Amino acid sequence: MNKQRIAVDMDEVMADSIARFREWYGRDFQLELTLEALRGKNPHEAVAPEHQPALRAYPNAEGFFRDLPIIKDSQRVMKELAEKYEIFITTAAMEFPNSFLDKYQWLRQHFPFLPWRNFVFCGDKSIINADYLIDDNAYNFDGFRGVGLLFDAPHNAHETRYRRVCGWQEVATLLL
Repeated sequence: MNKQRIAVDMDEVMADSIARFREWYGRDFQLELTLEALRGKNPHEAVAPEHQPALRAYPNAEGFFRDLPIIKDSQRVMKELAEKYEIFITTAAMEFPNSFLDKYQWLRQHFPFLPWRNFVFCGDKSIINADYLIDDNAYNFDGFRGVGLLFDAPHNAHETRYRRVCGWQEVATLLL
C-alpha cells in the first residue's frame, strides 16, 4: 500500500529564520525587531526604510541558514509522521542560491531520519505531487493539487484562505 505524501517547507516551519532576522538586525542596528512589529509583514517591511536593503540582503548572505534554531516539536512530530507518511522537504532554495549547502547540512544534522532523496530544492511548489503541503507562505498553495496547511507565522497573520495550523502539536493532532 502506498503511503500518503506530506511536503513540508523548511523556513518558518522547521527552521526559525525569523530568529536569525531578529538576531542580525539587532547586531547591525542595535534595535530590537519584535514579533509584534512583524505581525502581517515580511521582515524588511517592519523596519525603517533605510534599514530595508540590509534585511532584504540577509537571506543571500553566507551562513544565514547555517545554524537556525529548530521550530518547537518539529523533530518529534516529523519522526512520527515519517512512520505513517512519505515525507518530502520542499524548500524554495532557488530564491536564495547561497542557502543550498547550509539547508542540506541543517537537515542532515537535525532530521537524520529523513532520506536525502526526499529533499526538494525548488522554486514553484505547484510541481510537488503530495497529498498535503505544510507551508508558511500561502502563495505556495497556488496550483498545488493537495491540501494546503498554513503554518502559523507572524507574516501570515492576516491570511484567511487556508486551514491554519498553530504549531507542530496541531499538525500531529490533525495528521496522526
